[in-house]
Amino acid sequence: MSLIRKRQTKIVATLGPASNSEEMIEKLFLAGVDVFRLNFSHGKHEDHAERVKSIRAVEKRHGRPIGIIADLQGPKLRVGKFEHGHIELKPGMKIRLDLDKAEGNEKRVNLPHPEIIVTLTPGAYILCDDGKVRMKIVDKGSDFLMAEVVSGNKLSNNKGVNVPNVVLPIAALTEKDRKDLAAALDMGVDWIAQSFVQRPEDVAEARKLIAGRAWLMAKIEKPSAIEMFDAILDHVDGIMLARGDLGVEIPPEDVPSVQKKVVRQVRYAGKPIIVATQMLESMIENPAPTRAEASDVATAVYDGTDAVMLSAETAAGQYPLEAVSIMDRICHKVESDEVYRRIMDTNHPDAETEPGDAITVAACQVAQTINAACITNYTSSGSTTLRTARQRPPMPILSLSHSQATTRRLMLCYGVYAVFTEDKKTFGEAVAAAVEQAAVTGLAKKGQRLVMTAGVPFGTPGSTNILRVAWVE
Repeated sequence: MSLIRKRQTKIVATLGPASNSEEMIEKLFLAGVDVFRLNFSHGKHEDHAERVKSIRAVEKRHGRPIGIIADLQGPKLRVGKFEHGHIELKPGMKIRLDLDKAEGNEKRVNLPHPEIIVTLTPGAYILCDDGKVRMKIVDKGSDFLMAEVVSGNKLSNNKGVNVPNVVLPIAALTEKDRKDLAAALDMGVDWIAQSFVQRPEDVAEARKLIAGRAWLMAKIEKPSAIEMFDAILDHVDGIMLARGDLGVEIPPEDVPSVQKKVVRQVRYAGKPIIVATQMLESMIENPAPTRAEASDVATAVYDGTDAVMLSAETAAGQYPLEAVSIMDRICHKVESDEVYRRIMDTNHPDAETEPGDAITVAACQVAQTINAACITNYTSSGSTTLRTARQRPPMPILSLSHSQATTRRLMLCYGVYAVFTEDKKTFGEAVAAAVEQAAVTGLAKKGQRLVMTAGVPFGTPGSTNILRVAWVE
């Protein structure tokens, strides 16, 4: 168990055609991946089950927990098909968007979403193909919209549709999502990422269906989710900031400030956040990123994110290992910068008015004062470790738990090195085991100290009330 990363920020990698085999999954893990993402927008359940099986085999071989995220597709809004596969557009031309399933042309196009037609009114905008085509609604009827092309010169079959600044009356969980969710839970994934979340009510059904078998993550990709973010955050265990989709519906100049605000708010809530999409996109086809992409990854780390994510770079790209390697190096370099440490130390969230959080804050302060090798805590639910990660300490967090599910889920969290261990009966046994694990994992060497938090009576969830400094002998 010597796979100690040189960074606290975690790396999430998406699996796909370029990374399907157990051999490649192992290489990606050794290169720095902490959590793997399964994209249920593509692939059959059997394919995803094989990937889970391979991940667990790699996990067992190396004795280190690996997290798995099942990313649900959500309701995909798309135009229909065209007689010749696409149409040519010019600014100012008018086009009818209707429910007729017939193939479209320059005069009309199928928009198979009555919710959009009912909701939009003249003056609203509709975007297609990731915003490349922009149209303004100028008229409407009971089953159609009349739109004027503002920008864009081509629209082809089944391109995606976005409707900015509008909350659509569409359920966030489709029938496909429900089937995918049930299958993912049976596979034993650790996180469920729910797409197209617009309001807190959207996550209620998913949480009920999950029933504690995984942690729930809301993907933030709609402006309405930003407006209702406080309430959404209260109902989930983590957040994925999907900047690609979000950036289509809000002005590009707003994305950086939204990212900083969301990362800070999620961190202060003591929940993990992933900054995702388009991080090293040029590496789908090139062996090195652009300087702007490297700066983008670095900015997310400076913001204090728990994890950064690779999508098509590892799922379908030509250089998946190189993408993980450079992301690993960027994270390590940023965390070595004294400016980064000043930012983390300056932006500490205030301690909550309950003993467990006060002990956790004190543990981080003591650990820095005595230059401890790591902070150690025992946790069954993961709450103690989440509180510790919230403080963004400069040293690793050794999280010990008798719940294998908890250890895997916590691998997404900042600085956490989770270890599955047998349940301990007394605090003395726990201290001895913590010292042993710190040494075995390589987090601490002989003569170094660690700071440990736990609860007495020992093993009682939510009862963190003791802090101990121990030597590694």
